[in-house]
Amino acid sequence: MSTSSVSKGCFVFKPSAKKKKQLSLEDHFTDGCEGAENSEVRFKLCQLLWEQIKTDTEVLQDELNRKVLDSLLDLTRKCSSTRQHSDWASKMRASEIPTAALVLGVNVPDHDMTFQSLSEQLQQSVTPHVASVQAKECGTLKHLMKRVLEKLTGTDVAVDDEEEEEEAEQTSAPLHKSAHCSLSTLCDWYNTKTKKSSGGTPGKKRSSPAKDEQQQPPVVIIFKDLEAFNPRVLQNFILICSLYIERLPLMFIFGIATSPSTIQHMLPHSVSSLLCIELFQSLSCTQHLATVIDKLILTHQFPFKLNGKVMQVLISIFLYHDFSVRNFIKGVQLALLEHFHSQPLSVLCCKKKEALLNVTQLSLRDLERIRQLPSFKRYVERQEHEEQVRLLKDDGYLKDVCQRLIKDLRNYHKNYYPVLRCLHTLASSLPRYPLGKQIRELHLICLERNVWENEDYQSAMKLLKMLAKEELITLLQRCAEILQQVKSKEMKNALIQLEELLAKFKQLDTAAVESVPDVEESFTSPVKNLQKKTDLFQLQKTLLEMNESRRSKKLSPFEVLRNEAIDFIDGLVKSHLSPPESQTLNEVCYYSSSATVRRHLNATPRTSIQAALNSPYYYIQNDNLKTEDGSVSNAAPDICIAYKLHLECGRLINLFDWLEAYATVVSAAEGNEPDSEDFGKVDQVKHARFIQAVSELEFLGFIKSTKQKTDHVARLTWGGC
Repeated sequence: MSTSSVSKGCFVFKPSAKKKKQLSLEDHFTDGCEGAENSEVRFKLCQLLWEQIKTDTEVLQDELNRKVLDSLLDLTRKCSSTRQHSDWASKMRASEIPTAALVLGVNVPDHDMTFQSLSEQLQQSVTPHVASVQAKECGTLKHLMKRVLEKLTGTDVAVDDEEEEEEAEQTSAPLHKSAHCSLSTLCDWYNTKTKKSSGGTPGKKRSSPAKDEQQQPPVVIIFKDLEAFNPRVLQNFILICSLYIERLPLMFIFGIATSPSTIQHMLPHSVSSLLCIELFQSLSCTQHLATVIDKLILTHQFPFKLNGKVMQVLISIFLYHDFSVRNFIKGVQLALLEHFHSQPLSVLCCKKKEALLNVTQLSLRDLERIRQLPSFKRYVERQEHEEQVRLLKDDGYLKDVCQRLIKDLRNYHKNYYPVLRCLHTLASSLPRYPLGKQIRELHLICLERNVWENEDYQSAMKLLKMLAKEELITLLQRCAEILQQVKSKEMKNALIQLEELLAKFKQLDTAAVESVPDVEESFTSPVKNLQKKTDLFQLQKTLLEMNESRRSKKLSPFEVLRNEAIDFIDGLVKSHLSPPESQTLNEVCYYSSSATVRRHLNATPRTSIQAALNSPYYYIQNDNLKTEDGSVSNAAPDICIAYKLHLECGRLINLFDWLEAYATVVSAAEGNEPDSEDFGKVDQVKHARFIQAVSELEFLGFIKSTKQKTDHVARLTWGGC
């Protein structure tokens, strides 16, 4: 029988050697950038400014956490092999594990930075053996032990999955053999690392404490989020570690977000008694934010500024959502990026010399942008007619004027912040804090409008005119210290006047007190007339004279000088605390799109999902999905069709009716004629697509199953949009 063979070949077509070009950060910045002609310069300025802000912020955060971190480092040094000789360890029993309870607050996003800094400092100055673990990695005792060993030894540790642990059912007495072996392995590894046996040589003379500390550094285990750990897993781990404390110098650090009482709630007395706990309290997040705002926002060193609405959005997110200073700084970074990306004139948002140089290099289009700025239009309207013509027609003259306006804007910032601090120093000492307790509250008031037109400001000035002498002198001395740090000409003149006022206050102590017999006589003379018999008219006349005598009372020298000092502060406020919007070219430095910041940082997922399901074209960018009447095209994704159909139903939706309506829409999208037999017919493919769309809607929370009717689902939304 003849046979025939058919050869089949498989041919591989390799793609071309051209690799897809990877976009850099600058390419992403340039994409969709407003005013792309100077986008490269703006990107470099943005990157340079952010690096400076980031560096200063990290240094500031290290300084704020330095006190508590130094205390933790001191405690860790005491937990070495010489701990039995230290005063602190003499209070411990031999089986107790030294533990530091670090209360960090509810600002959980900031904790990673604190623990990272703590781990780095521990490894640099105390011990190389540091392991940080999180609850999501340690669901069982085996995984906790595995993670600790991997972090300490730097090698992979195998877990026997066949022997599943049941920590939720076991008591604290039975301990698994694998757990003993794991910790024994850690002890052997530690002894190898330190080149010293765990028990020591009997009869051998002990070495010096410093040498012992070098040879036997403690093993530190950091539990970043204590509240999230399984209590049973944590209890068993502590029980096991307590059996090895004589062979292994262990130490725990508990990261606590809520309260120290969490330890008592999670651990019974039999377990917590094995720990020698010392409490550490970090700086509160509100104080941390106040310091960051003071050093990062309220300074003229950074040319980039936030207007009042953007500041209010960032502070509101901090106070009402996460208390995270890290997220606040990320919000500042977002505003910085958006400002340089959307504002072509941000090329002038830099240091003074660079800004003046960039003014000379502005293109004709940039000069027209300057002429269109609202603040510049107001500036032009205040000028004479000839000056207006030159500003609008002469480009060279406009550049010269812009250089002068940039200098004025920087000088405004140099004077604004010290006067703001002086006013806050005075107002924060008043009862009920009429201008706010924090300086950021006063700053927001000044950003919105003229602060001296505020009723609270008027009441604050009246209260300041009632201060005692010692208190007023102390506050004025603080203001003088603030002004001494500023090198502007206006602040130097203000400092000279303030020092003259303080000198006059000191002269009051040595000057003789003026006698006031005439005033007393003016008070007593009408009173003597009251002792005589008189009619109603004479009594009224006498009382009016007494009232006039009180009004005509002469002020004491201190009261006169006090009013002069308060009027001096009031003059400084009116001269230098006008809102930034009144300054020409403020748009160059101030970012004002609060809606953009709110949309990115305080997103509303439900609204976004509904918008995507109602208008898929704006997300998919497919011309076939365009509709004019707000309806969804039959070519839209299945979930969009199912969502639109479910809006037409009541509280309960019949799944069969819903499926038939879906099949009808999909058949129209496939081009079937309405009169054909296959139009609206439900086949397996359409059925599967419909089930998937319904499952996705249930996952998103638009519908749920109901027991009222087996073939129905309950709708969880209201309205048609």
